[in-house]
Amino acid sequence: MVKRSSRKITSWLICMMLIVAMAFSMLGCGGKNDGENPEPTTEVQGTDDTGNKGGQDEPTTAPQGSEETKDTVLGEGQTVFAFRVVDKDGKETSFEIHTDKETVGEALLEVSLIAGETSEYGLYVKTVNGITADYDVDKTYWAFYIDGEYATTGVDSTKAESGKTYMFKVEK
Repeated sequence: MVKRSSRKITSWLICMMLIVAMAFSMLGCGGKNDGENPEPTTEVQGTDDTGNKGGQDEPTTAPQGSEETKDTVLGEGQTVFAFRVVDKDGKETSFEIHTDKETVGEALLEVSLIAGETSEYGLYVKTVNGITADYDVDKTYWAFYIDGEYATTGVDSTKAESGKTYMFKVEK
């Protein structure tokens, strides 16, 4: 009888330890996967002039709970444009990009906001602002917009123009 009770307690303790371990592992992973690819493949990623990935300035956002949120300012240069990212949940992130690069693609690669694969058709953007959309996996892709209109050119062949708003949005 004591042996049977001891086994029940031991089993119960092991189950509780597994539940706690799973909870901690979920906390460590942020509790969700936004389709992010933790390991880069053969993707094109930008670097700044010193060769460092990123080249990003500190975000300039208003305190939490505030109604006004400013764009994150990235890069340096004479051409200044707005860049928006809309993820699969509809959450929008805004950036103000400063660049001297000729195309939007070059500017976004320079500040490491996009990554993808190059082909004979140009750059196929798979990751934007750290979020991966992969049609082969979940039937989603990054759609490119210029001033709210679906772009007819690729990001790597679109001239960067001051005052324009460029956007990538996850679509199915």
